[in-house]
Amino acid sequence: MTEEYAIDVRDGRLGQVMGREGGYVQLRPPGGGREWDCPPEALGEAPQGEVLRARVRRINREGRLP
Repeated sequence: MTEEYAIDVRDGRLGQVMGREGGYVQLRPPGGGREWDCPPEALGEAPQGEVLRARVRRINREGRLP
C-alpha cells in the first residue's frame, strides 16, 4: 500500500492524503486524528525526511498493537 503525504501550505501541517471530495483534498495527521479539508492549490510537496519519520512512527505504532 502506498501512502501519499502532502503539506498544507496554509499552516505547514503534514498530512496523509485520505481522499478527495467536493473539490478538496482530505488530509489526516500522520499519527491519526481528525481529518481536515485542504484546497488543492494549498498543497505542497512533503519533504522526504518528514514522510520517512511519519512512516517509521506508523510502523512502530503497528508493532505495539496486540
